Amino acid sequence: MAAPPPAEPPVPPGRCRPSLPAVEPLVFLATVSLGMQGPLATQYLWDRLGAEHGYSGNSSDSAGCGDGNATADPLRQEVEALVSHWNLYINLGGFFACLFSVTLFGPWSDSVGRRPALILPAAGMALQTGIYLLVMYLELHVAFFLLGRILSGLTGDYNLILAGCFSYVADTSERRARTFRVAILEACLGIAGMVASIGGGQWRRAQGYINPFWLAFAASLAATLYAAFFLRESVKQKKEAKLFTLSHYKAVYRLYTAPEHPTSRWKLALYTLAFFVIVTVHFGAKDIYVLYELGFPLCWTSDLIGYGSAANYLAYLSSLAGLRLLQLCLEDTWVAELGLVSNIAGLVVMSLATTTPLMFAGYGILFLSMAPTPVIRSKLSKLVSETEQGALFASVACVQGLCSLVSTGVFNSLYPATLHFMRGFPFLFGAIMLLIPAAILGWIQIWDSKHNYDDFQDASLSPTKD
Repeated sequence: MAAPPPAEPPVPPGRCRPSLPAVEPLVFLATVSLGMQGPLATQYLWDRLGAEHGYSGNSSDSAGCGDGNATADPLRQEVEALVSHWNLYINLGGFFACLFSVTLFGPWSDSVGRRPALILPAAGMALQTGIYLLVMYLELHVAFFLLGRILSGLTGDYNLILAGCFSYVADTSERRARTFRVAILEACLGIAGMVASIGGGQWRRAQGYINPFWLAFAASLAATLYAAFFLRESVKQKKEAKLFTLSHYKAVYRLYTAPEHPTSRWKLALYTLAFFVIVTVHFGAKDIYVLYELGFPLCWTSDLIGYGSAANYLAYLSSLAGLRLLQLCLEDTWVAELGLVSNIAGLVVMSLATTTPLMFAGYGILFLSMAPTPVIRSKLSKLVSETEQGALFASVACVQGLCSLVSTGVFNSLYPATLHFMRGFPFLFGAIMLLIPAAILGWIQIWDSKHNYDDFQDASLSPTKD
C-alpha cells in the first residue's frame, strides 16, 4: 500500500484549498475507458450473436443493407432485437449493483474523504474491462459481460466516479462560479468521449476488438493510479467513519425529508425529477444510436459510427462554450431552457433521418443539449451544506443509475417494438419527454424571481450565519 499524502494545514471556513491537483484527468481517463467499451461492446455483441444465429452480415459491413429488401430481412431484425435485449440485461445488472454501493460510498466520503470513493470504482472499471477481454480471447459466453458489469457495479462503477468528482468540484469551488466549474468537468467527458469514439471506431476497423479494449483497460488502470497517488484530498475536516452502516443511507434520505431550509425540499425533488427525465432521454438515445446507425437505411460502418459518437460527445464542448457566452446575458435556468430546445430539435431531426447527412445534421443541432445538466447539478449543490455534498451527489448518482435502468428498459424495448413502422420513434418519444423538465425549470425560475429566494438562500448557508 502506498503511504497516504502528507497532512494539509486546516483551511479557514468558507474558503477552498488552493492549488489542489485537478480532478479532470481522472474523469478523462475513466470516460476514455467507458467510451471505448460502449460502442465496441455493442458491435461485438452484434457480430458474435449474428454469427451464432447464422447471419452473415456484421457491424462493419453494409453489404446487403443498402436496399429496401434489408427492411424485410427477419434474421437481421432478430439479431438487432437480441443485441438490444442483451444491452438491457447488462445495464440492469449494473444498476442494481450500483444502487446500494453508490449510496454507501458517497455519504461515507463526506467523512473519510473523496479519494477512497474514487480509487475503488476506477479499479472496478479495470476489472470489468479485463473480464471483457477474457470473453473475447477465450470466446466465452456473452453472459460474462453481465458478470463484469455487476462486479464493477459493486465497487460503484462510473456513477461513483462522477459522484466523487462532482463532490470534489463542489468542495473546491465558489458558489458563484460553480455552474461553470461543473460545466468544465462535464466538458472533459465530451473531450474524452470524442477521443475514444474516433479512436475506437478506426482502431476496431483496422485491428478488431482486442487492441482497443486493451487501451480501455489501460485507461481505467491509469485512472486508478492517478486517484491513488496524485489526487489530493478535498474534504477539509476528515474523520473516521464506519463503512457498513445504515447511517450513510439515512444521510441521503434526510436530504429530501429534512433539508436545512424548508423550501429546499420541494426544489430538491423537482430539480431531481428534471435531471431524471433529461438524463433518461440522453441515455436512452445513446443506447440505440449504434443500432439505429447499423440498420437500414443508414447502414453505417464502424468508422462512421465512431464519427457519430464523436459528434455526440462534441456537444459537451459546444455546450460549455454556449453556457459561458449565454451566462453573460441570461440566468442559468434560461440557458438550460435553450439547451432543452436544442435537444428536442436534434432528436426530432434524428427520428426522421434516412441519410447520413441528415443524421449528422441532427447531431449538429444538439450543440447546446448538454447545458441543462451542469445547471441542475450546480443548483442542487447550492441547496445543501458543505458537509452534505457527498450524500447529495451520491443521490444524484443513484438517480443517474435509475436513468440507465429506465432508459434501457424503455428505449431498448421500444426500439425493436417499433422497427416495423418507424425506426426513429424512440427519438421522437424522447423529444416529447423533454417538455417536462422544460416546464419544471421555467416554473422554478419564475417562482424564485417573485420570492427573491436565491438571495435568502445565500444568506442562510453563509458561514457567518448565527
